[in-house]
Amino acid sequence: MLFLCATMKPIHNYIDHTLLKPTATLADVEQCCREALEYEFAAVCIPPLYVKKARAILGDKVKTGTVIGFPFGYNAIESKLAECILAIVDGADELDFVVNISALKNGDWRFLAEEIRHIFPVVKSKDKILKVIIETGVLKEDEIIKCCELYGVAGADFLKTSTGYAPVGATVEAVQLMRNHLPSNVQIKASGGIRSYDFARQLIEAGATRLGCSASVEIVKQSPKL
Repeated sequence: MLFLCATMKPIHNYIDHTLLKPTATLADVEQCCREALEYEFAAVCIPPLYVKKARAILGDKVKTGTVIGFPFGYNAIESKLAECILAIVDGADELDFVVNISALKNGDWRFLAEEIRHIFPVVKSKDKILKVIIETGVLKEDEIIKCCELYGVAGADFLKTSTGYAPVGATVEAVQLMRNHLPSNVQIKASGGIRSYDFARQLIEAGATRLGCSASVEIVKQSPKL
């Protein structure tokens, strides 16, 4: 199953097949995992409750991802730390971590530095991938740039645009801004409102190397066939 844009890898290689609605059932998660295996997506991103089950279905064929502090990020640091530990114990390969957006809007960069200082060593000591969600749709340009500086230096593997719960999700402009201000070793995950192949392609061309999508199957079906 190969789908290709001239300047891209096959689109399925970029996709984190995502199921994070609050009403997600075990049957929904099992279907999500089956689709991820069938379409060879990069990862699934599912609620923490289902990590153990998803890992059992996916094995090492598709990465198992989950969320921490989701969706608003204002959980206590200790709570987020406990979530990370449990997710790792349950078998998560990748953790999508929501920063404390309330602290960010307060301009409390010291708190944010302290938060990531506690989280990062725990995740990386187990060789897991850390994706830091900053919710670009509610941030000013200078706040996004400061996030790039803080989390780029902190060692995040990815900076992620959105949870999908803010009024604005991923935009080409936000991805371009992030790419211009992040170290080259920090990748970008775009998420929130990605429902077409054309938009997915634009985000990749802007600098995204992962896409968080719930419309993943439809996006693959829209893509040009090799």
